[in-house]
Formats: sequence, structure tokens, C-alpha cells
Amino acid sequence: MFSSKEKTKKPKVMERNVVAKNTSIVGDISSEGDFRIDGTLEGNLKTNGRVIIGAEGFIKGKVESTNADIEGKFSGELLVQEVLTIKASANISGEVIIGKLSVEPGATFNATCAMKGTVKELNQHEQQERTLSEKTA
Repeated sequence: MFSSKEKTKKPKVMERNVVAKNTSIVGDISSEGDFRIDGTLEGNLKTNGRVIIGAEGFIKGKVESTNADIEGKFSGELLVQEVLTIKASANISGEVIIGKLSVEPGATFNATCAMKGTVKELNQHEQQERTLSEKTA
């Protein structure tokens, strides 16, 4: 009735990595788990988890993640697959590509921003308008 494969399957555990306050890293980081940056990172960070930049944290470089919460400073290219949450104390500059965006009042957001999926929706809407105008004309 139950196979032995189901019993041996281990749940996927997301590890949380921390770059502590007063810590500075120069280089690239790749991880499967979540990342919290309370220090400084100059380089690229790629993870399948969540990136959290604490109030004292700073990242200069490229970040690729599933979700991100930013309280501190970010400068560079930010690619978030799902939700980017920007807290009131955040300061962001550079290029941002996201799925969804949440910004608290008071945040500084000086970046070019593109939302994935919206281009497809706009193109489909334009095509529908064209076909309607062709039928009525």
C-alpha cells in the first residue's frame, strides 16, 4: 500500500545564511537557501530563496532571488522572481526586474523598474483592440 520511497523522502529545508553587521564580503555568492545581509556585500548574490537586506545592510552588485525584503541600501541590478518588499528605511538605485512590488511610504526608490508578465498582457490587449478595430472598420 505505501511504498518505501515515500518514507525515505526528506523534506526540503531552506537554510538561512547571515552576513553579520560589521562584516564585509567582496565576491560572488550562490546558495539554495535564504540570505540576510546586515553587513556589506560587493558582488553578485544568487539564491533560490529570499534575500533580506537589514536596516544596516548594503549590497552593491547583482542580486537574483525568488523573493526579497529590503530595509537597507541596494545599488545595482535586482532580479526578483516573485515579490519585492521595500520597507520605509530602504534606499534602492539601479535596475529592478520583479514579479510583484510592495513599497512602504518613505522608501527611496531611484531605479528603472520592469514587472515580468505585464508585457505579455499589454501585447495581448493591443492585439484584441486591433482585431476589434479591424472588424468595425
